[in-house]
Amino acid sequence: MLAGGGARRLGGADKPGVRVGGRSLLDRVLAACSGARTTVVVADPRPTSRPVSWAREEPPGGGPLAALDAGLRLSTAEYAVLLSADLPFLDGPTVDELLTTLRTSTVDGVLLTDADGRDQPLVAAYRTAALRRGLAMLAERHGALAGLPLRRLTGALDLTRILGPVASFDCDTWDDIAAARARIREHGHVLDEWISAVKDELGIELDVDTGVLLDLARDAAHGVARPAAPLTTFLVGYAAARAGGDQEAVAEAARKAAALATRWADEDTTDATPAQPADGQSADKQSDAADTTPGGAPDPAPASDPAPGTRPDAE
Repeated sequence: MLAGGGARRLGGADKPGVRVGGRSLLDRVLAACSGARTTVVVADPRPTSRPVSWAREEPPGGGPLAALDAGLRLSTAEYAVLLSADLPFLDGPTVDELLTTLRTSTVDGVLLTDADGRDQPLVAAYRTAALRRGLAMLAERHGALAGLPLRRLTGALDLTRILGPVASFDCDTWDDIAAARARIREHGHVLDEWISAVKDELGIELDVDTGVLLDLARDAAHGVARPAAPLTTFLVGYAAARAGGDQEAVAEAARKAAALATRWADEDTTDATPAQPADGQSADKQSDAADTTPGGAPDPAPASDPAPGTRPDAE
């Protein structure tokens, strides 16, 4: 991952550290490639949400080819995913698609193209042998890699392209940062973004079925009480962690809690409706029958209270 640029279009700001959706751009990209065996970031070391290895190009600020060469020195993998540190919408499935396409082909690399069809060589997967071979040739031809543009390397490679306008969106300007921040708060994205941010913050790798948990929260809120929703989902998470903490544990705990919420709500419904007699008699007729004497005749009407100031036997 190349994270040591000067960010001139951001006025020299620390671009990898700029936050989008509560997470730095660097941490967002690291989350997308969490399955990597080795993660190398070419930049000055800084705190990150995930452990990484650090490298620095020679000389510092020497450009993308020098940075790539420095990063490859810390890896022995057959395939390398090459990323910039300013991709707010890159996700794991996109990284997997790049690698799968590369592994099932004979090309040197697979890269994304943006909405205008332009190549994005810093959102790509390459065969490391092809990268090392190309870097060695350029170093021999030019004497050094510093200052050379990335296209000197990628232009000589056999590449496959995949359209990826969202995943390849990079933040070069403050307008780009503003657009990224606005997008993650849109109705269709905010929940997934928030869940991803929380998992990253807490160090949780679990794929959460948000639909199941939202249904549970709704049942608890409607069938019990509104505050029951967050408390119930918390308890489900706690129970799932004690049961192993995997996706099946969450699903089972949620199922049990949802069933309980349904039983709780059903009690109000069943108790509010009196049972009907088997022969179809109305509740009033049942009541009349209950007031008869053992012999079957109705109880005599109670005597009226005497008027004030009179004896009971007075006429």
